[in-house]
Amino acid sequence: MKKTAIITGASKGIGAATAILFAQKGYNVVINYNNSYESATLLARSLSQNGFSVTTQKANVANRLEAELLIKETLYKFGRIDVLVNNAGVAFESLISSTDEVDYDRIMDINLKGTFNCCKAVTQVMVNQQAGKIINISSMWGETGASCEVAYSASKAGVIGLTKALAKELAPSGITVNAVSPGIIETSMNSNLTVEELNDFVATIPLGRMGTADEIAQAVYFLASDNADYITGQVLSVNGGYVI
Repeated sequence: MKKTAIITGASKGIGAATAILFAQKGYNVVINYNNSYESATLLARSLSQNGFSVTTQKANVANRLEAELLIKETLYKFGRIDVLVNNAGVAFESLISSTDEVDYDRIMDINLKGTFNCCKAVTQVMVNQQAGKIINISSMWGETGASCEVAYSASKAGVIGLTKALAKELAPSGITVNAVSPGIIETSMNSNLTVEELNDFVATIPLGRMGTADEIAQAVYFLASDNADYITGQVLSVNGGYVI
């Protein structure tokens, strides 16, 4: 049976690159989106026209019921779920003194609670299969912390803690849980930075450049592949040597 992968937040950036790669590798791919209907639809149409098996599914993963419906609809359409990639997330840069409760709750709800909701919803499916791969997208700031990004750093550090704990819980059922921790990547998430700020940042990266969404997608695919069957509870850092 053809394998099935769900990619949350897959309408653009890292999520879209991941959806494209998994489709090219022969998976049924569920392109999840919340607000970006047009981007998700265009991506799905492009892949479908090239003969790939893809579908879109709207869901706000921060909402437990919508996350559960995402899993149920995928199971109904394709009969199994082999890979869950929790990519949906938002960035937020602010001094802690300027970060209010609404800001904090929004970041934690999407980045951490959304990951939790999808993991919880897919767990029984994968336990029944006695197989499955869960890959959560964290950030190097979840590893090191970033000045003026307390809420974001906390949410991504939480994703790492969730990953390690769930890996221990699900290992007896043949399920692996890992995280990919990107550095600064060429995506719209960095659109708040000026060219000068980006150049200053790149100057501090040992490999001398930003990463690409495709490079993160390749890391995700590796952890989802048979080559990573004996890897669980790990954080694969893809940051050009910025964090060593």
